[in-house]
Parts: sequence; C-alpha cells; structure tokens
Amino acid sequence: MLTFEEKEAIIQEFPELTRKEVSMKRVNYHYEESLYDKTTVIYHLHPNGNGFVYVGDLPQYEAKEKGLVNIREVSADELRKMIKDSIDYLATEEEEAFDEEVEEEWTNKESSKLTLLQEDTLWNIYHGYNLEESFGSYDEAKAYLLEEGFRRGKR
Repeated sequence: MLTFEEKEAIIQEFPELTRKEVSMKRVNYHYEESLYDKTTVIYHLHPNGNGFVYVGDLPQYEAKEKGLVNIREVSADELRKMIKDSIDYLATEEEEAFDEEVEEEWTNKESSKLTLLQEDTLWNIYHGYNLEESFGSYDEAKAYLLEEGFRRGKR
C-alpha cells in the first residue's frame, strides 16, 4: 500500500489539480477546468492512506456511490491511470461520445410509434411532435422503451 506521502507525490505530478484541505487532516484535489459542476478528482485523501478518486460512470472501473473508487490499496501506476482518466472524463463533453445525432423509430405490438432523438445532452422520446419522456442517457431511454413494450425498427 502506498503511503499518504507517496500518493500525494503522485497526485502532484498533475499540475492541473489544486490541493484543498478539508476536515480531519484530509485533502481534496480539484480539476478547476472541469466542464461540469463536479471538479473533485481526489476526495478525502487521509493520512492513513485511504481516499477516493472520482471516475464517474467510466466502464473500466467499479465505482461505488457517487462515482468514487477507493484508492487505499492501489499501486502507483493504477493511481496515475485513475487520475488521468478522471481528468479526461471531466474535460470531455458528454455529447462528443456520439459521432452523429441519433434518431430512432421504436414500435410496439399495436403499431404505435415513438421516436428516440438525441438533442444536446438529452435523449428525448416523442409521440409525434409531443414530448413523451426525457432521459440523461441512451441506456436509460432504451430501458424505458423496452419496459413499455417497444422495439427498435418496425415489427
């Protein structure tokens, strides 16, 4: 296990992070250039070596509550990679993940049609010109449509 000092030395390799002391001798490190309200990359690094890195919903990590991964037992290379991934995550606009605007037609057994349309950062479901539902991700919208008995394309 890396010590508090070793972890701080690694964190300080990232000059874009700003150190902020919090309660009980813990420190946070923030990425002030974040494109989101969230700026904390390192959360509650404690002198006992415990702490967290914010990785959001990146699929390569098993983040716990609030997108945080515990760094108590990580290696130096793992910590560097997590920090780099966190900064990249906070520096990338969500919609850049999609090369083109998405528009899909979904149909149910009764031949009712809904349109799933990506608009800015939202995934909206329309019945004709009327907004039916709105979601923050494609997966949430897709799950809703499947639960409601709709399938992509024609039946």
